[in-house]
Amino acid sequence: MVRSLLACLGFAFLSACGEAPREVVLSGPTMGTTYTVRAIVPPAGLDNAVLRSAIDEVLTRIDRQMSAYRDDSELSRFNSALSTEWMPVSAELAGLVDRALAIGRQSGGALDITVAPLVDLWGFGPRGERTGVPTDGEIDAIRNTVGLDHLSVNRETHALRKALPALHVDLNAVAPGYAVDVLGARLGQLGLKRFMVEIGGEVMARGLNAQGRSWRIAVERPVDTQSSAYAILNLGDASVSTSGEYRHYYYYEGHRYSHTIDPRTGRPIQHSVGAVVVIADTTFDADAWATALNVLGPDAGERLARARGMPVMFILRDGERLMPRMTPEFRKYLAVAP
Repeated sequence: MVRSLLACLGFAFLSACGEAPREVVLSGPTMGTTYTVRAIVPPAGLDNAVLRSAIDEVLTRIDRQMSAYRDDSELSRFNSALSTEWMPVSAELAGLVDRALAIGRQSGGALDITVAPLVDLWGFGPRGERTGVPTDGEIDAIRNTVGLDHLSVNRETHALRKALPALHVDLNAVAPGYAVDVLGARLGQLGLKRFMVEIGGEVMARGLNAQGRSWRIAVERPVDTQSSAYAILNLGDASVSTSGEYRHYYYYEGHRYSHTIDPRTGRPIQHSVGAVVVIADTTFDADAWATALNVLGPDAGERLARARGMPVMFILRDGERLMPRMTPEFRKYLAVAP
């Protein structure tokens, strides 16, 4: 997970050396997590109430479209329908699904927005923890209802179609990043040019912070103990996301089972990655690719990241040690290296 302004004491010291521009900080609950917006020098007439109203409007609209936890959301209505005919949806939902399918195919199926039934089968979904691990038969049965090829989208008519009545779409791997992008665009429409938006650890930075410098974003150390910074990034007009393998897992008969399920096998991932950090132009891309590269693992994931010229850091576990492995494009963003 990435955290903004973890080095807040250092920033406080810098601001004491001279009068910093006005900064507005707003936060609240959204999408089962929280959001934080830091806006620098809001335009005249843009008070906190107007800014919060704009934030709430964006996040409420996205929640009503894409939440898998609201029975009345567009996504939930599509999931509950048994029809295999085209179902009209909003342009936003159709566009998001189309972009997720594209990255799913580019990653060889490592990102799969239909994987939720497998996540639930392994005890990480709404049904809660299991008392044991699924059998091969249970896994194979669910895998037959999962797959990108069973989902179609028409961006011109704004419609979705499932090839299997039981197909279930979950956008948790991409919706927070998408929400950050939409919220960032709304802030720009309000005249803001310098801001940071964070939802559930997905971060967008624009312009300079209150001290006139790039935003400093801390990458959390992927351990189960108290959180601390593993590295600190300088972020200007870019976004960052982390997919991690800590805190969300369970042990059964001495074996560790991760919450991240490989859609290609139907089983939890098994590799040495503690976390994957991705920097991209959009938070959606950072969010989606962090999940995909985490599933692919350090070798295949790094090969794909390098081939695409992506700024990516893999944090690998070697017993109690953490070792960074990063692409050349990632290094230029480091303010404090691991």
